[in-house]
Amino acid sequence: MFRWRAKPWLLSLLCAAALSAQQAPVFRADVNLVRVLATVKNQAGELVGALQRGDFDVFDNGARQEISVFERRTELPLSIALLVDTSGSTNKELTYETDSASRFLRALLSEGNPEDAVALYSFNYEVTVQQSFTHNYKFLEARLKTLHGDAGTALYDAIFLTARDLEPRQGRKVIVIITDGGDTASSKDVHAALQAAQLADAVIYPVVVMPITNDAGRNTGGEHALQFMAEGTGGRPFLPSVGSALDKAFSDIVTELRTQYLLAFYPHNAPLAKDPFHKLEVRVGRPELRVSARNGYYGEVEGGTGTPGARTSIDPEGQKKRQKK
Repeated sequence: MFRWRAKPWLLSLLCAAALSAQQAPVFRADVNLVRVLATVKNQAGELVGALQRGDFDVFDNGARQEISVFERRTELPLSIALLVDTSGSTNKELTYETDSASRFLRALLSEGNPEDAVALYSFNYEVTVQQSFTHNYKFLEARLKTLHGDAGTALYDAIFLTARDLEPRQGRKVIVIITDGGDTASSKDVHAALQAAQLADAVIYPVVVMPITNDAGRNTGGEHALQFMAEGTGGRPFLPSVGSALDKAFSDIVTELRTQYLLAFYPHNAPLAKDPFHKLEVRVGRPELRVSARNGYYGEVEGGTGTPGARTSIDPEGQKKRQKK
């Protein structure tokens, strides 16, 4: 009978191959690639765009993370949802607002990534998609000219619904809101709107047009809610009057979008809690600088449970998916 006898060197090779197969990396679906967009300014409020990876520290639930992806002045394509308040209270200023928004879109789309796209939404007592995502400025301009003011204000519903539209899109996602700050008709509240924006990884820039400069007659509660959402997503609010101040607000948004840092990490040794919301903190090593970034994301929870749809992940190929209980 013929017996096959392996050579010692072949046995070693086979053992090494088996060991390598056992040690091959296995990526779980709940391993998140968490992306954070950061804006850095100095004490004078000027944008700082020349920092390096080592200037940043990122903390997930208090645990320092290794930054796996770093881009300065990132060129990732932009998806911007432009929300225009067309409630009755904005009717007087609406023409000035849409004219300024038109100039904003022209400046935004004339440069940058050719894959940048904008969708136009209007909201009063209901939310209307005026123009789906497009790079065509003329389409957006034509729809802006048709807007007119009427009825109540479903601001939080508008943020919630547009965030859902933004969620499956790739690249950077931004919600720009032109409003007077009030909400009188939403079925959602500020927390549901913020959660939807955070699940979409969207940055909120509210532009609260201020024809009234004193507190009497202003919706300060609405302004504070918008500030709360902006800061929670890494954006910031603007409170201009119509005219040159409104144009400057839009110009500042364009400049910030072109001076953002992209930081991304795979969570490692982050303490888990029963709350699926992970607290994020981004720091820079220079005390004279101030960084703005979103304050958290929805990820793994203690025991692997969470409310359906409340947890998201991005697998190693970059596809975002909802996690189930």
